[in-house]
Amino acid sequence: MDTDTSRAAWRNTTHDWAAAVDPGHLEGIRRDPAAFAPGGAGHLVLEVVAYAADEAECTDGGHAVITLHPDGSVSVADDGRGTDTRRDEQGRAVKKPVMATKDLRFFDLPGAQTLPDGHPRRGMSVVAALSDHLVHTNRRRNGSWTQRYEQGVPVTGLDPVDDDGTTGTLVSFRPGESLRAGQGLDPDELLRRAGAAWPHLTVRIDDLREG
Repeated sequence: MDTDTSRAAWRNTTHDWAAAVDPGHLEGIRRDPAAFAPGGAGHLVLEVVAYAADEAECTDGGHAVITLHPDGSVSVADDGRGTDTRRDEQGRAVKKPVMATKDLRFFDLPGAQTLPDGHPRRGMSVVAALSDHLVHTNRRRNGSWTQRYEQGVPVTGLDPVDDDGTTGTLVSFRPGESLRAGQGLDPDELLRRAGAAWPHLTVRIDDLREG
């Protein structure tokens, strides 16, 4: 994991390193799922893939695999550099709080960027807050871990996983019941939108749902 001298000196770019969880932020999202996930689960998928696209643009290309599972859950795997994880002055592992705090670039600036469905990009915290559960597995060159969230709140620490020689993230989440019951996930439409919006990212969809 990356090291630094003082957590207070870490520069905030996409998220504020000062807090791992923002309960008020998550609760605000949960109160209005229609506003933060217009169109249902498909919007949440695009929120996740957008981060893979960011990585692909920074590294001159990348790949993502979207897997649609029979229970309504979705997994998005990419081959980027992994989520920034550092050690503070006490040697404790600290990851950038992408799941449980607001993305400073987008959340309070809804016109800053739109997703391929035409709706504002808000950030990964929307996905975590509006999912029954979410598991974030992170692989970096100097450390790998996994962490589980329930409705946006972490319920485990950073549990180490064996290094497999790769880097990237795997985000597996099950949207809340109201979002699963809404507009269905159309693989062809997801591929069309992702391909048009993110030319640096090659996307594949594995649809494991019956029928």
